[in-house]
Amino acid sequence: MTVQTPSPDTALAETMLDMGARARAASRALGRLGPDDRTRGLKAIAAAIRTAAPAILEANKQDMDAARKKGLSDAMLDRLALDAARVDGIASGVDAIAGLPDPLGRELARWQQPNGLDFARVAVPLGVIGIIYESRPNVTADAGTLCLRSGNAAILRCGSESTHSSHALVDAMHAALEAEGLPADAIQLVGTTDRAAVGHMLSGLDGQVDVIVPRGGRSLVERVQKDARVPVIGHLEGLCHMYVDGAADPQKAVDLVVNAKMRRTGVCGSLETLLIDAAVADTLLPGIASALVEAGCELRGDARARAIVPGMKTATEEDWGTEYLAPILAIAVVDGLDGALAHIERWSSGHTDSIVTEDKDVAERFLARVDSAIVLHNASTQFADGGEFGFGAEIGIATGRIHARGPVGAEQLTIYKYVVRGTGQTRP
Repeated sequence: MTVQTPSPDTALAETMLDMGARARAASRALGRLGPDDRTRGLKAIAAAIRTAAPAILEANKQDMDAARKKGLSDAMLDRLALDAARVDGIASGVDAIAGLPDPLGRELARWQQPNGLDFARVAVPLGVIGIIYESRPNVTADAGTLCLRSGNAAILRCGSESTHSSHALVDAMHAALEAEGLPADAIQLVGTTDRAAVGHMLSGLDGQVDVIVPRGGRSLVERVQKDARVPVIGHLEGLCHMYVDGAADPQKAVDLVVNAKMRRTGVCGSLETLLIDAAVADTLLPGIASALVEAGCELRGDARARAIVPGMKTATEEDWGTEYLAPILAIAVVDGLDGALAHIERWSSGHTDSIVTEDKDVAERFLARVDSAIVLHNASTQFADGGEFGFGAEIGIATGRIHARGPVGAEQLTIYKYVVRGTGQTRP
């Protein structure tokens, strides 16, 4: 008798379907828990991550060694790297999520009809959320614990670059959940780097996955949006702009531009294009450019910008549509607010855009007319971060218009149902 050995594709499909079934069971178990149980689990996870820091750092060293051999960019290496402070920051982020108000059971609205029926719109979990992301291991903890806070089960698929770091983090989270008697299957990490696993997740795992959240570059997001058979909360690249208006405070402009670009160049809130009003470009741009160059930034300008600062490289049309995630900045001189708005409308990815001005009327026009998920006045684009919004952490910055927009935290990972209370009403 010949025994048939399952093919690798069949084995992977069965593994992924099993993950989906276990995630669904865990999501139902989470639904029976109270907010104090979820808080207890989150606090235990934060403590477990701190305890496991040596193992997490050793795992990250394996990832970093492999990434350097593969020739990953400095921006990618920065996203991947962990040290003691970053691991503690991950744990602190979980502590912050534990301290958030529980988003479930909130009455979003309540009203009565003339027939006496009482209607309530109440927040409930989305269910099972698949998160597909690239090289940032902190997303493993952020995504898993945000889902736990909001009563959702998470199936995580990290990039191959962060596989060792992510497995170490999930091991710590599982240990904490099991110790607290909570369902460890609420946070699962796909155990293979086989890209076919992504396809299985996008299929919905036989109806077990309710939502997919991609977090990564344009190619990843475009593939997910094209192939997914379940709803997607999309996160496009961060083509972030800052417009320095004619009424900008000069020192404030320098400080904000340098911070927005150079604080961390590899994050999605990093400034990629600087727009400056022609009315003040001659006086303000040299100082801004000097500060950027001193900080190690390469400048690429249009003809008017290079006429003022000749040392800039020439910006091509491709530069206006590039998310560098590196110390490179495109600069254009524009004709006032209308020129800035036209450029942003043409090139912005709808992520984060900011204006620097002391003219409140101009600021309000900018805030009203720029159709991005996050718009700021006199603040760095690097505040495009769920932690800075008070969300504890984020799964990503949603740039679409369906369900969630901007930082996706615990509250954004809920949907609602209607609860109708009657006293015996029948419909005529």
